[in-house]
Amino acid sequence: MSEIILTIEGVDPVELYGRNNVKLNLIKKAFPEVNITSRGENVKLSGEKKDTQKVKSIIEKMVRMLKEQHDLSTQVVEDLLNGGNPYETKLGNGNGNATIVHGREGKPIKAKTHNQRKLVQASEDNDIVFAIGPAGTGKTYTAVALAVRALKNRLVKKIILTRPAVEAGENLGFLPGDLKDKVDPYLRPLYDALDDMLPLEKLNYLMTNRIIEVAPLAFMRGRTLDNAFIILDEAQNATTTQLKMFLTRIGPSAKCIITGDLTQIDLPYNQKSGLRHGLEILSDVKGIASIYLSADDVVRHRLVKEIIKAYDKHINDRRKQREEEDRLESVRRREAREKREKKQEEE
Repeated sequence: MSEIILTIEGVDPVELYGRNNVKLNLIKKAFPEVNITSRGENVKLSGEKKDTQKVKSIIEKMVRMLKEQHDLSTQVVEDLLNGGNPYETKLGNGNGNATIVHGREGKPIKAKTHNQRKLVQASEDNDIVFAIGPAGTGKTYTAVALAVRALKNRLVKKIILTRPAVEAGENLGFLPGDLKDKVDPYLRPLYDALDDMLPLEKLNYLMTNRIIEVAPLAFMRGRTLDNAFIILDEAQNATTTQLKMFLTRIGPSAKCIITGDLTQIDLPYNQKSGLRHGLEILSDVKGIASIYLSADDVVRHRLVKEIIKAYDKHINDRRKQREEEDRLESVRRREAREKREKKQEEE
C-alpha cells in the first residue's frame, strides 16, 4: 500500500475539482481502487503504488494546466484519464502556446489545441488562410483573437468581420426593424467573440468609429479592403461568385481568414458552396494556406465531439451505401445490356 499527500497551491480548489467535485469524481470513478480524500489544499491518495502515482501525475497536470492556461475543462480531465496528455499534444509548448491577446479583465486568450496553434502560425506566415472544421473547434474565436491582436499592435487600421446572410432552415425576413435589426442575428457569433476580447466601452467606440466593422458579405461588393484584418465566417454558405467577389476585394496590406464547416451548408441544393470550390482551385496558390480542424479540436461541451463523430459516421455510412447501390446498378445495367446483345445475336 502507498499513501501520498499532495498540497495544492496557487489554484482555486473549486476550479481544480469542479463544482460539486465533478472533475474529482471523474478521477475517483476512473481509479476506484484508490481512496482519494480532499481537505482544503491537501489531497490524500491511498492505494497500490502504481495507481496512486498515476492519480498523482494526473492531478499535477491538472494543476499545471490551470496555472498556465487559466482553464481546465471537464473534457481535458477526461482526455487525461483516457491516457492522453492534452498539455503536450493539444497545447504544445514554447511559442506555439503563447497568449494571442488578453481579453476582458486581462484574461489570456490562447490557442487551446494543436490545430488552433497551426491556424495561428498559418496566419502569421500567409496573407489568406482557410480554417475548415466542424462546430465548436474555435475557428471563429481564434480568428477574431488574431484580428484584435493585429489591431492592438497597429499592424492593421481596422477589422472587418463578415458573413453570408443565409438562413439555416428558418425564415427571419418577418422580423421587425430596419436592415441592421434583420441582419444582426446572422452576425451574433462575431459580436460574442468581440465581447470576450474587448471592454464594452472600447468595443462601442471602435464600432461607432468603424474601426471594427461587422457586415453581411453582400455589402463587400465594390469595396477595396486594405490595411485591415478581414474575417469571412461561415464561408460554406457563400456561393462561388460571392467568394470570388470577396477574395478580389482584398488590398495589398490586408490579412484574411476564411472559416467554414463543409458539413453544414445551408445553400439551396442547386447551388455549389463557394468554399468547397475555392479550396479545390486555390490549394496550390502561394500565400494561401488551409488548416483543417477536427472533432479532436472541439472546445465546447464534451458531447459536441461525440455528436460530430456520430454525424460523420452517418455521412460515411450513407456514402458507402450509395456507392454500393451505384455499383449494383452498374452491374445490373451491364448484365441487361449483355442479355440484349446475346438475344440480338441469336435472332
